Amino acid sequence: MIKVKNNLIKLNFSSLKFFIMMLIMVIVWAFAFPFIKIGLEELSFINLTIMRFFIVCCVLPFILLFQKKRISKLQKKDILPIFLLGFFGVIIYHLGLNYGEQYISPAAASLIIATIPVQIVILAIFFLREKISLIKGLGVIIAMAGVVVISIWGKIESTIKVEYIYGAIAVLIAALMGALYTILGKKLLDRYTGLSLTIYAILFGSIGLIPFLSHSLIEQVFVMSINAWFSVLFLGLFSTIIGYIAWYVALEKKTASEISIFLYAIPVFSTIFSYFIFNDEITIMFVFGGVLVIAGLAIVNMKNNKKID
Repeated sequence: MIKVKNNLIKLNFSSLKFFIMMLIMVIVWAFAFPFIKIGLEELSFINLTIMRFFIVCCVLPFILLFQKKRISKLQKKDILPIFLLGFFGVIIYHLGLNYGEQYISPAAASLIIATIPVQIVILAIFFLREKISLIKGLGVIIAMAGVVVISIWGKIESTIKVEYIYGAIAVLIAALMGALYTILGKKLLDRYTGLSLTIYAILFGSIGLIPFLSHSLIEQVFVMSINAWFSVLFLGLFSTIIGYIAWYVALEKKTASEISIFLYAIPVFSTIFSYFIFNDEITIMFVFGGVLVIAGLAIVNMKNNKKID
């Protein structure tokens, strides 16, 4: 009896630790969207991307050094594929997201990015020749309809500016890059763990930012306020490093389908944070579009969920 009781206590404590870890991941990823907006007040979308990954690239080598047992050995033949995977799936993803948030709200951006699992399903049909069920097809249509609603009618003004549409499209392209990262990285996951592939992709992909370096980076960095520095550090250390580590530790304990429910909370939290930080107005059509996106995601992830790295 005592042994059973002790096992239950251990199980409950383990569940509590897992829940806390998931809550941390959701919060740091949800906060990323408003912090991007804050960073963009003083940095261009390109320079914000550069500063974020400069910080990340300063820390990741230490993870490689001190976590050798958990990191797969890099093979020379994979350097170019991993570079391309990282540049398009990670760097272009963030450039698109940062560009888009110049014109759309963090809440809208978080909901559009949340369609990555939906886009994975669409891409899997073309690249992996996977069949899609009628229910999943319905989920895809509902989620993408939600994106259209948010992109066209989600703003409070009666007339929508062209820049707002461009911003929404840029974030949608960013989500597409995130989906491509998962699909094209599928073969590499046969030789690398998800954490290893992510670290290598970020380190090699960041090299692609070198041509984007300019004098404006130095000029903007030298006059950055404490708020901007805090945003950049948060995006690099928490949203990128801690967020991804929490994700992969979670995947070691649970399946992607079991933790996907936590991901639905990210746009919800991001919308709440955005409302209090920027006093963003939340329109009825925005809420309607958000409900469509999350409902579509729930339907798509109902069965045969794919691991998202």
